[in-house]
Amino acid sequence: MSKLRRQLGNNLSNVVETKNLNDIKNKTGNLYESISIIAKRAGQINIVLKEELHNKLEEFASHTDSLEEIHENKEQIEISKAYEKMPNSAILATQEFMEDKIYFRKNEEDLFR
Repeated sequence: MSKLRRQLGNNLSNVVETKNLNDIKNKTGNLYESISIIAKRAGQINIVLKEELHNKLEEFASHTDSLEEIHENKEQIEISKAYEKMPNSAILATQEFMEDKIYFRKNEEDLFR
């Protein structure tokens, strides 16, 4: 089980909750910078989850393409449903950001502007 899947088991709600913008802003001093960090992390999480799902579903892939041979695979359906029930990557990224689990740093070029 991947680190991300274990993290998902921490009973993180699949429902979007409102966050205090001042709390998000105080992490970096700039609300837009904080949102940018969350968005970048959400993209990373999304890529990892998508790769995991495709790797798991690839095990069940049939390499013979015939309309007569198409059938439902219960394991494949269960895996897909499990990934659908997972919290959105933006929710996960926001949670990580608020718990200080994301490392970020300012780019030196931005400091001189």
